[in-house]
Amino acid sequence: MLETLEARFRAAMPAVDFCSFRFMREKAEQVAVRRGVLEPVSSSDDMGVMVTVAHDGGWGYGATSDLSQEGLERAVKQAREWAERTQGKTVFDPAELPQAQAKGHYAGPVENAWEDVKLIDKVDLLKRECARLKTDDAIVNWISAFSHTAGESLIVTSAGGHLTQTFSYLIPSMMVHANKGAETVRRTFGANAFGRQGGMEVLQQTGFNTAAPRIAEQALMLLAAPDCPEETTHLLLAPDQMVLQIHESIGHPIELDRILGDERNYAGTSFVTLDMFGSYQYGSELLNVSFDPTISEQMASYGYDDDGTPAVKEYVIEKGLLKRPLGGATSQVRAQPLQPGIQGVANSRACSWNRPPIDRMANLNVEPGTSSVEDMVKSIERGVYMETNLSWSIDDSRNKFQFGCEYGRLIENGVLKGVVKNPNYRGVSASFWRNLAMVGDASTVQIMGTPNCGKGEPNQMVRVGHASPTCLFSDVEVFGGAK
Repeated sequence: MLETLEARFRAAMPAVDFCSFRFMREKAEQVAVRRGVLEPVSSSDDMGVMVTVAHDGGWGYGATSDLSQEGLERAVKQAREWAERTQGKTVFDPAELPQAQAKGHYAGPVENAWEDVKLIDKVDLLKRECARLKTDDAIVNWISAFSHTAGESLIVTSAGGHLTQTFSYLIPSMMVHANKGAETVRRTFGANAFGRQGGMEVLQQTGFNTAAPRIAEQALMLLAAPDCPEETTHLLLAPDQMVLQIHESIGHPIELDRILGDERNYAGTSFVTLDMFGSYQYGSELLNVSFDPTISEQMASYGYDDDGTPAVKEYVIEKGLLKRPLGGATSQVRAQPLQPGIQGVANSRACSWNRPPIDRMANLNVEPGTSSVEDMVKSIERGVYMETNLSWSIDDSRNKFQFGCEYGRLIENGVLKGVVKNPNYRGVSASFWRNLAMVGDASTVQIMGTPNCGKGEPNQMVRVGHASPTCLFSDVEVFGGAK
């Protein structure tokens, strides 16, 4: 199919300064068992092509799901018309953009292909795990599920670029709700953020096959637990909460198009400004954050972004210093007149064939430190351990935030103590990361990811990966309940 499409692309290639064809296809399937009963299995198959044309200072797009020669030529015509209409009206000269010339192929890892396992076997597996969640009459809702997406893409450009990529994404999930009187609590499998690239082996890699008894037990413990106390203290965050912390208070604030104002109408701006890069102390010297699309099993690993830029690991924060934004080729060109020499990363991504690529998070990871969880706990005279995101709120500049977790434990005199429910904390991005006191070693790192990071107008939902160790913060305001 891809060979046929490429031949059609070449035949439809117009005589313009630059043109690219980007084909994307995704086949998805979701299987879920709730309270022991199989829910309707959903599946989808979506594919199409985005044509981009740059000519005489104009820039235009045309998209189609009609992959015939006639359909492609209509999309080319539409893109050319928009390029003509935008001549002299763009905020940057398209001639300044690099023309994608890379040639290559990327394939995500798969050991045990989703397609090789019969649907009945997947259902039986989910029913078994679902049954293990129902350990007590107090558990009133229990679900086990997984979703899989197979993706492929082809980019062909007039500058000689030729890129193919294939992906397999699996997201396992579990959830229980426990109730006693007016009290209802929720416990999940890492906030259902254990998404990875791979096949059915992801279930074993993430511990899905052994998680049910622990999740059920902790839900029952939460029912009987007191609320988290209200105080300013040490906060020990597990990786499945660090995912949210990284995403909201580092990832979104340093997106270059957001800093340039593109998200102002939809999802706010950023407290970060262009002049901060290279000089701003974002966190303590223990904070090292990498943009790394090269870790094959992570959710947002790839060989090339959707502009055709080769993807390599880059530090966006090193020893606490803010080094570079999450900005693809287009945003880098736009930012140059305002901040000469600013560099970005290969993170220009689109959620589908009918959306243009924009600056997105991919794999944004906190690099491991040297401390064990035991060392961090022993260092704490008084504090709270929190695990698994439950709620989040952050202001329009991605600065002041308030986050809640599913599960907490008190720490007293270097020892983990009793469970507390409704653990919450609040802070300010511009100071919170400077209170990073200890960073867990490689043994504490978990690889996680989400399929539903939203951004852009019209909205684009993309997959994002985060890997993080357990981290300790000082002087954090914690509290219990809804406030």
